[in-house]
Amino acid sequence: MTTPLHNVRRPVAEANGLPNAHYIDPAVFDEEKQALLFSQWAGLAVASDVPEPGDAVPLTFLGMPLLLIRDKAGQVRVFQNTCRHRGMILVDEPRRIAGAIRCPYHSWCYGTDGRLVSTPHVGGPGRNTHEAVKRPELGLVEIRSHVWFDVVWINVTGDAPPFDAAMADVLDRWREFEQPMYHGGADSRFQLSVNSNWKLAVENYCESYHLPWVHPGLNSYSRLEDHYNIEKPGEYSGQGTLVYRQLGNENGETFPDFKGLSDKWDTAAEYLAIYPNVLLGVHRDHAFAIILVPEGPERTVENIHLYYTQPDTDEGLRARNTQLWKTVFEEDIFVVEGMQRGRHAPLFDGGRFSPAMDGATHCFHDWVAGKIETHRARARAAE
Repeated sequence: MTTPLHNVRRPVAEANGLPNAHYIDPAVFDEEKQALLFSQWAGLAVASDVPEPGDAVPLTFLGMPLLLIRDKAGQVRVFQNTCRHRGMILVDEPRRIAGAIRCPYHSWCYGTDGRLVSTPHVGGPGRNTHEAVKRPELGLVEIRSHVWFDVVWINVTGDAPPFDAAMADVLDRWREFEQPMYHGGADSRFQLSVNSNWKLAVENYCESYHLPWVHPGLNSYSRLEDHYNIEKPGEYSGQGTLVYRQLGNENGETFPDFKGLSDKWDTAAEYLAIYPNVLLGVHRDHAFAIILVPEGPERTVENIHLYYTQPDTDEGLRARNTQLWKTVFEEDIFVVEGMQRGRHAPLFDGGRFSPAMDGATHCFHDWVAGKIETHRARARAAE
């Protein structure tokens, strides 16, 4: 199915949003999987999911069985979670790999670096080698990956620009936060399941226009007029606030600040949607990462992680902060689910944008449309 995208790419004052099919049609979802998620640097998980060497977590990303692992040298890596022999799933639940990754089917074994190290009886009973089974060529299939902001980013097709080049602008924008940050632990992660296309979660996060009606508590001190738009076409968009209020406990204590921040961050905070599926927020005293995992055209899982400047922050204060953000993000659920239901209205034309308030959202739509047009052009050229 080829959807019309020319109106999406018009200037914001003239543009329509993406057609309905981009939110509800399985064929378009599969097209976007290739054009927007596999061929870009997409978020998979966080490195804190595998804190120690040997830690391994099986994941499914858009139907792909993957294995997130910290190898014995301490490097975070991503492999296809399938044995090179008969395609058996290797690891079916999170665990610590003490020795090798052993296939439960025929006991082929792999190092945590992916090397095939053992093939018992492959040449017959008692013969553990065979000239046709070349171990150096049969290591686990590794998925190109990079860790930044604790997020494990993957490029499934392997042909995206190097991460530092692809993300050069945002790396420079938030250079001050290139310092140690610590995951708050079990009380600083939660998951939300949303009956919505993943793109609607990005679109909603990009803009502050909805604050007075959807987030009245947040808007009571960080008002709509205190926010500004952030737009970097082709890379990211979002919003910032000039009024960030630190959370304190009953004794007036707050989280420690990141070191050496410029004066801007005394009162400011920023929230960026890094295309395609990672939502990040920074403040003087904590940060968060949201990884959107699409599970179909109309279902998304949001994995939320909170980070602090020290590993031993106050437990009660952390719990309050987690609940604060959980409340904010839960307030958005009815919005994205309502927009999702609205995409089944056959005469809806993608909607319009406010040039003053929706620039960041249009920036994302334009990126989506551009990537899909490029993907389609390449497909036609290959025919």
